[in-house]
Amino acid sequence: MERYAVVGNPIGHSKSPDIHRLFATQTGQVLSYDKMLVEPGTFAEEVSAFFALGGSGLNVTLPFKEEAFGYADELTERARIAGAVNTLMSRPDGTVLGDNTDGAGLVADLLAQGWELAGSRILLLGAGGAARGAIQPLLLQNPVRLVIANRTLDKAQSIAAAFAGRIEASDYAALTGQSFDLVINATSASLGGELPPLPAGLVTPETGIYDMMYSAEPTAFLRWAKDQGAVRFADGLGMLVEQAAEAFYLWRGVRPQTIPVIEALRAQLKS
Repeated sequence: MERYAVVGNPIGHSKSPDIHRLFATQTGQVLSYDKMLVEPGTFAEEVSAFFALGGSGLNVTLPFKEEAFGYADELTERARIAGAVNTLMSRPDGTVLGDNTDGAGLVADLLAQGWELAGSRILLLGAGGAARGAIQPLLLQNPVRLVIANRTLDKAQSIAAAFAGRIEASDYAALTGQSFDLVINATSASLGGELPPLPAGLVTPETGIYDMMYSAEPTAFLRWAKDQGAVRFADGLGMLVEQAAEAFYLWRGVRPQTIPVIEALRAQLKS
């Protein structure tokens, strides 16, 4: 039986084992999938041991995505562009491939929910790995404008420079008076009840709102957006399942159906 796992710290909250077991049942695949709690400074050692004992693949979550980027022997193009890896796969020759499925998962979820990305004006909040991983997949949807905004402007400018002028960089204050069709929160602040210091008037009833974070109740960011007048919003549970489906396809060569799994996890969160 082929072995897979998710590696991170903390890891107890991870839904990845539930997701991949549901995928396996749905597609008739036989595999095991566990959680691996890894202490800082031991990532390479623990991952090498997992693969040495016959492990086939790993999902990588915080805070190890950049270490996974450096660990992989070879990178997919989207992982190289993102500068982070969330999926590792052992290959027959003993080398390890690193991929990043986060951005593809985001776009798949947005499109599945009927969000129009082509020709749209998109604002991406945050300048961490989650934001960077989303940029190339979003650009492939041909938005008319993509702005990355961050509390610290130079971090946003550094990312924008890596995309050779195809995106714009901003701090939050400079967003005053601007309007967007879609605002994506790629920060984790809302899980702690915090919000980016966004200017009043940024959100209107015509603005779509997406938070990459998710919880049983609407996140702080979604509650704020609703108070600002937003009528269309979604959290990141669908993105979580869609990025997992990309990893599952990479590992197993089978693409699972995601809607039943999203519905099962949503029901689980509410129970």
